[in-house]
Amino acid sequence: MKLAALRIPAPLRGFTVAGDAQVFDVTLADGKVASIVPSAEQTHARGTLLSALVEAHAHIDKNYTVQDVGAAQGNLFAAIDRMNKHRDSWTGESLRLRMERALHDAWQCGTRALRTHLDWVQPEPPAALPVFEALREAWRGRVELQFVSLTPLDLFADLAAGERIAREVKRAGGVLGAFVYRNEGIVHKLGRVFDLAQQHGLDLDFHVDEGLDAEAGGLRSIAQLVRARDFKGRVACGHCCSLSVQDDAVANETLALCAGAGLHIIALPTTNLYLQGAWDRTPVQRGITRIREAAARGLRASLATDNVQDAFYPYGSYDLLETFGLGVQMAHLAPATDWLDTVTVNPAKALGLAWDGRIAPGCPADLLVLAATDEHELIGPRGRQRTVIRAGEILENNPEKNP
Repeated sequence: MKLAALRIPAPLRGFTVAGDAQVFDVTLADGKVASIVPSAEQTHARGTLLSALVEAHAHIDKNYTVQDVGAAQGNLFAAIDRMNKHRDSWTGESLRLRMERALHDAWQCGTRALRTHLDWVQPEPPAALPVFEALREAWRGRVELQFVSLTPLDLFADLAAGERIAREVKRAGGVLGAFVYRNEGIVHKLGRVFDLAQQHGLDLDFHVDEGLDAEAGGLRSIAQLVRARDFKGRVACGHCCSLSVQDDAVANETLALCAGAGLHIIALPTTNLYLQGAWDRTPVQRGITRIREAAARGLRASLATDNVQDAFYPYGSYDLLETFGLGVQMAHLAPATDWLDTVTVNPAKALGLAWDGRIAPGCPADLLVLAATDEHELIGPRGRQRTVIRAGEILENNPEKNP
């Protein structure tokens, strides 16, 4: 298959560009990219080529429940309480139906890998875990699946509970996680999580500082512990909203610590725009973390979906390009094409995927061809029209496939 006259954004190029070429012809063969050459049509691109999308932070165990639980309308802890009450009604079958719906949505939109957090609020494994394990096998070759145990940090104060969680996460091939926000004795409890990760050889993924309290310092504590422990695993930190309202000097010092520790920051624009800030007036604070300031220190963030149609965020879908478009506008990421690594290359690295998402001869032919021919069309409905290509073949039944 030949893909003619396409722009390939600079952050996604894994090849050396001859001269000042910006438009390329790409040939696919045997499920891989066979060649990339400058196109003769340098002034008339037909679209934009991306590697398939990577979802770094989702919650497919609780999506599509808003009709049952209602929307929390800006109250994070009300949403947590509603989901805690609703969780008792979850069955293996109800979980499977909702989780499969999410995967079909993501697959059709061009996602090749997805990491979901699974609510894990007791020492015992949640009902969602065996469902996830079955789906991970069933979807192998289509969407690569990972999971994180989402546990309240305070539960790790119980040594036996933490050990049981870590052992089960290790058995199931997952990532150890925790919800971290203004906890008493936060450094000690985080230290226990790091102990478990080091003992069991686990990566870490935190919900951290998901609020607009300038005094919240979980992100700083995590960065300091990574360096103090010389932790060798991957560490991802989602949300980091408090960073946006801290004094510039404090925030910049924290970002320097994060960069030195090799942390990966994941911003969740839909949920945090909805949950953070005032509901009794037009909100001024947006809840988005400092993506540009992090990038200035070499720390390239990811944008991810987070919640879909649940108490935390009652709208949305698993189209990462919609999330990308909102993130571009919330965080003033311009030019937009320079930030397409936030849904491709950066999350691929954070998740430790075999392919980092850079397009080059020999890479997998798991690609998206967007109708957008420049950055200004990129986040509009026409520009987001796409052809999804997996293993060198066009994915049929794609609702947004180009005519």
